[in-house]
Amino acid sequence: MPSMLHPLQIGKHIARYPIMQAAMAVRVAGAQLAGAVANAGGVGMIASLGLGLDSPYFNQRKPSSFFSANRLALIDELSKARHISPDGVIGVNILVGTKDYAQLATTAAAEGANLIVTGAGMPLTLPEYTADFPDVALVPTIANFDAAQFLCQTWKNRYNRLPDALIVENCQKVGGHFTQCEQINVPGFSVGWVISQIRNYLAETMGARIPVIVTGGISDRHDIDQMLAIGADGVQMGTRFITTIECDANQRYKERHLQANLADIVTVPSPVGKPSRALRNAFAEEIMTDSSQKRLCIANCLETCLFRDKGKTYCLLNALAQAARGDVEHGLIFSGANVSHPGRIMSVAELMADLTA
Repeated sequence: MPSMLHPLQIGKHIARYPIMQAAMAVRVAGAQLAGAVANAGGVGMIASLGLGLDSPYFNQRKPSSFFSANRLALIDELSKARHISPDGVIGVNILVGTKDYAQLATTAAAEGANLIVTGAGMPLTLPEYTADFPDVALVPTIANFDAAQFLCQTWKNRYNRLPDALIVENCQKVGGHFTQCEQINVPGFSVGWVISQIRNYLAETMGARIPVIVTGGISDRHDIDQMLAIGADGVQMGTRFITTIECDANQRYKERHLQANLADIVTVPSPVGKPSRALRNAFAEEIMTDSSQKRLCIANCLETCLFRDKGKTYCLLNALAQAARGDVEHGLIFSGANVSHPGRIMSVAELMADLTA
């Protein structure tokens, strides 16, 4: 029998269930999805990357307007999500490697986000951007114990604080960008081992206990129970939430995920310099065999970009946006390694009921 699911407390915020919805860009995880998940008792997340791209604030003739558009679009999305779920836990995911990282972190905190999750880099200075908003929980995503240790020591020394929770990537299954599994051949290595190492370090060195959340390859109640059994306080799920009515992506994007199977999962290069897990399509086939594309950099959004700086790979923002708009052959479709789906598109409320029953 499944165990009872307990609430998940991150900082001052408590979700009824230990389930966090992953943030999926560009406009796959927006206000509709985040609000619905929060309403159903989980933690709803808005992906900040590229929010301004299809907004009325972005002038394509002036690429420099992108960052202002992103900020204004984030304000709109947070307002919409809060309208959908007045009392739910709603957060914003921000990539450390984007040029407007600091601006978006400050904006998210000022506009009522309950928590900020970071990815794509070490958020060593994040507490500076949210100092005026102490109730906003800070949740970095890390790939291994060494990263967790370095981050916690840095924050403790600089700001006399620790993260409010940590998200640990299962590098073998997580969708989108992932850090190479350098420790995969270490005897005894597993996600459970990483959790244990983090717990021991926090207790023995920092005298603290904070929630540890696992992400990657989690799609049903069995997976959730398995992660909780090895010591996680909660899980983060992305791919499974794509095939919901409230997911903000185009219907064709959702249907492509419904049709996917394990043979469709491929690893592709990315302009951020990390491998990425995605669904096979014409675009993926092209970038796996061809190191460059002729499309232009549309927003200069990344601090370091192989496409903009060296003409390699592709424009990440454009590729993700193309797919989310419904062009499922010529855009990039991120996906986790576990593509188990119920065979139909259901509401978030139905999915959460199935996961928590």
